[in-house]
Amino acid sequence: MALTRFEPFREMVSMQRQMNRLLDQMMSIPGDPESFTSAMAFMPAAEINETEDAIQLRMELPGIEARDLDVKVTANAVAIVGERKQEINQEEKGIRHSEFRYGSFQRVIPLPVRVQNDQVKAEFQNGILCLTLPKAEEEKKRVVTVSLNGESQQQSGQQLQSSPQGNPAQSQQTLPQNPQ
Repeated sequence: MALTRFEPFREMVSMQRQMNRLLDQMMSIPGDPESFTSAMAFMPAAEINETEDAIQLRMELPGIEARDLDVKVTANAVAIVGERKQEINQEEKGIRHSEFRYGSFQRVIPLPVRVQNDQVKAEFQNGILCLTLPKAEEEKKRVVTVSLNGESQQQSGQQLQSSPQGNPAQSQQTLPQNPQ
């Protein structure tokens, strides 16, 4: 019996090449609107930043007009519905190839805290949607006390009271007044 050298990555490279060829064939069906590429619709990227007073949501929406967007805000989430329309350029000769993604999209982005949805400021410039969502007043005052045994207790207001059991982390604390 002959000994052969064991090369575990050789089979993986071969399988990757086969998968690449298969995906290239599926995505290159010209003129078929139901092809694999239409299943991969446009989904815009989002970024959320939190400041002391607000949540700032930014979303990349290149090639989309403001009139093609519908933005709705609740106290807990932002829903953005829109459509990136495809410009059809059919040439007489050759096959058109596009890696852009088109179509309708819907994003519902849960917010980390409650916001004042009637105070939202929106700006749409150069394909970037920027929403400033002011935090609800009760969220600004929210404090969470965490005990060492893993239980958490949420309190609102200016004074926290926990049952002291010889644990300094659970003793009564008074929050500093925040002038606003």
